[in-house]
Amino acid sequence: MDIKEIITSWKKKNFAAFYWFEGDETYFIDKLVNFAEHELLTPEEASFNLSVFYGKDANWADIINTCRKYPMFSERQVVLLKEAQHMDERELEKLEPYFKEPLRSTVFIVAYKNKKVDKRKALSKSIAKYGQLTEFKKLYDNEVPAWIVSYLSGRGIRINAKAVNLLFDHIGNDLNRIVNEIDKLSLNLSGKTTIDEDDVEKYIGISKEYNIFELNAAIAYRDIPKAVRILNYIQSNPKPFPIQLTLPALYSGISRVYAALGSTNINSLFYNNKYAVNQAKAMMDNYGRPGIEKMIILLHQYNLKGVGINDGNASHAELLKELVIRIMTD
Repeated sequence: MDIKEIITSWKKKNFAAFYWFEGDETYFIDKLVNFAEHELLTPEEASFNLSVFYGKDANWADIINTCRKYPMFSERQVVLLKEAQHMDERELEKLEPYFKEPLRSTVFIVAYKNKKVDKRKALSKSIAKYGQLTEFKKLYDNEVPAWIVSYLSGRGIRINAKAVNLLFDHIGNDLNRIVNEIDKLSLNLSGKTTIDEDDVEKYIGISKEYNIFELNAAIAYRDIPKAVRILNYIQSNPKPFPIQLTLPALYSGISRVYAALGSTNINSLFYNNKYAVNQAKAMMDNYGRPGIEKMIILLHQYNLKGVGINDGNASHAELLKELVIRIMTD
């Protein structure tokens, strides 16, 4: 089940015996735990029937004893074990007897972030057999733009394609950061219902002209003067452009084009984003498969230089400029 299905079932008062949420996409886990903490019980019910434990300090016996209590003045109680990944594994394994015989009037939720329970162990088998185990994985890069559009659509806000690309290329697939920036931006819309690149520049601080998205575009269209302007800006303002983030962002754009080589349906690969589609076609036309493969090899080489291997004592900004010029002129 995905997050929407789980919340829908909770709103209908349909509950599994217990829930184990794990994986490296903490945004979804946090959202479910927050919903459970604030929405499953009324404030009056929560005062008697909401218990929150934290993995670093929790004791397995206290958790089981709480889960086995009957609710007071309510149909159910909610027990949350947050940050369970910090709990000693031997302590976690002692929860298994409860998993085998859960109390149906208890909604027990375990948040096990950035880890996965060992599928070989009895604990995992009991969780899967008697309750609901859901793993939340990081979205693939090509899924993030559509997710941004969907998230905003659910709030009655539209966003144009260029603004989506600015957000994604600046932040990547960190959904918590994306949501924080979008929420900050939304507070300043003053009645507007569509976000554009000017809003992103003004309220999030991402330059609509000097950014990695525009650098990728300059490379794709083989626009050397534009690329040099952006590289000079980066050299003058290196702090927002650490090479550890810049190179992966360039790789993300170039690798998506490489994946599209030979595809008969480029539009669907880029979620019908006309800017991304046109840019991908331009890169294919201007460089061909050999040129794009060379880009990926150069990115690998300069990634090594970025961590100090044969870097010639060049700064990160100098390495980036050298890389881009070699991509566009070699």
